[in-house]
Formats: sequence, structure tokens, C-alpha cells
Amino acid sequence: MSKTGHLLPPEWMTRLERLSLGARTRVAGTLQGKRRSRRLGSSLEFADYRLYTPGDDVRRFDWGVYSRTGKAFVRQFMDEQELMVSIYVDCSASMNARTSTSSLDSSPSKGGNTSREDSEGSKWLLARQLAASIGYMALSSYDRLQVACYSRTLDSRLPVLRGKGAAHRLFSHLQQAPTGGDGSLAAALSVPGALPRLPGMTWIFSDFWLEGGEEELSRSLSLLAGAGQETVLVHVLSREELEPRLSGDLRLVDSERMTGKEVAITGRVLDAYREELENYRQMLARVCAERGMTYVLIPADMPLQEAVFGILASAGLVKG
Repeated sequence: MSKTGHLLPPEWMTRLERLSLGARTRVAGTLQGKRRSRRLGSSLEFADYRLYTPGDDVRRFDWGVYSRTGKAFVRQFMDEQELMVSIYVDCSASMNARTSTSSLDSSPSKGGNTSREDSEGSKWLLARQLAASIGYMALSSYDRLQVACYSRTLDSRLPVLRGKGAAHRLFSHLQQAPTGGDGSLAAALSVPGALPRLPGMTWIFSDFWLEGGEEELSRSLSLLAGAGQETVLVHVLSREELEPRLSGDLRLVDSERMTGKEVAITGRVLDAYREELENYRQMLARVCAERGMTYVLIPADMPLQEAVFGILASAGLVKG
């Protein structure tokens, strides 16, 4: 959190307003925005009128129509159309899990069971900060934005937002979203109405610990591809998950199902874990690449500025 208690510091907003989302395809939307659509023409080529809604660019307001009819209309132009941006944030228990280990050695010299815990919940914080940043870029570009938090279903969802005036709803929704339960991306996207109704760009922020592995991921991405989505998977993992520093006889507990397993942690076990994690990451990247989608990994302890201007910008996902 920032010192003001918000997800994003106020000075961060000005920088985000200078950025836009790097959607690869041009968008044929229904409202005016800052993107060129497939229907190319002069930037001053009039298309139609529609009723004004809060957040619309006031420069498009037609005062002549208002003086004649008493109704607020804005003008639309052929080559300036909007992008439909959808954001899904994983709110399952593992996203806010705190590193916790318990020793199985109960000898008096060890003082019985011991435990240690971190209180950061760093994955959950960074995932929401990234989602808030991407959402604010979309709103600043007059794109349409919808946001949902999911576990096995859509736990909370915002209606479609538009314009910077709606930013406070975005931030409040993400800041107040609770975590808990086990997660399933495929199950959440299979809920009626969960998929975006219009083609556009979808961002998913998650640790992607998928019980169904490659099969579940493929099913999820197929649903999004069928909905005409240019999809970005942002993989957020804690430093403890990337580089575990455990040793001894421990009981490891599943943060979502609360089931445990006793494990003797040795150097060989840690090497096997790192190899398996790398194979899992490569699977995520491969399945995305096969569908023309984008995968990026961001450690949860990475500064927000480095994540946006470093990783996301380098991947062409955000542009200045």
C-alpha cells in the first residue's frame, strides 16, 4: 500500500496517463476512444451520435444538438474506436498465503513445534497494483473496462466502466476484494456471463497454481480465444515460491485446501522443486504461444515501477 492507504500512489497516476495498452489488433468498437479501428477514414469523419455517459470525452459533446433537443449527445468518428479491456484477478487463498512452516521435531531442546510467518501477502498486493495500473491506463484512454475477481467462480465483479471518473470504483473494488477458497480459472470462466461479450484484450493476474495443469489452462484459453480475446497471463509468484529456503523435517500445508504433508527438505528435494517449477513455467509460456497469447512472470517483490516500465513495456504490452 502507499502511504495514503491506496493501492497506487497519487504521483503514479500521471505517469500511467501517458501510457496505453499495446493491443496488437485494431479494434472495431461501438463508442469513440483513442484507438484506430478496422474502419479506417479521416480522423474527422463523422460516424454517428450517441447519448452522453459520465466519463465521456467532453470535447465530443455536441452543444448544438443539446440546445435544440435538451438531450446530451456526443459525436463518434469512424476511425476512433474503443478497446474492450477485461481484467480477471485471482482471489483464491494461495494469492494471499503467508509463508509458514512447522517443524516436526518436538524434542524439548527445540522447544516443540516452531513456526515462522511473513505478513506481507506480497502476491496479492502486487497483483492488485498491476490490475489497478492496467485498468487506469484503459480508463485514461477512454477504453471500456470490466473487472472481476475469481476463485472457482466470479466472487466479485464490476459493471463496465469508462473514463477516468470511474477510477475510484476500480481502486475501491480491488482494494476491498477478499481472498479465500480454492481457485480454478477454467471453472470461473465457465460461469454463465463470465466471458467478455465483445472482442478485446483480457488480462489475468494469478499465481496460476492450476490443479488441472496444462489441460485446465488449455480449456481456459480456448474459452477466451472463442470470445475473441487477445489474452495476457501475468504470473505473479512470491520469492519463497521462486527460491524456497527451507530445510529439515517440515509439514507443508496447502493454503487453499488446508491439507498437509510431511516432507524432509534436502538440497536434492529443492533442486527437484526448482526443476519442476521451471518445467511448469515453460508449459504456461508454450500453451500461450501456441494460441498467440502472451505470458510474463513477475516476482511479487519486484517494485511496481520496474514491473510496468520494465517487464510489461519490454513485452510490448504497454506503450508510452
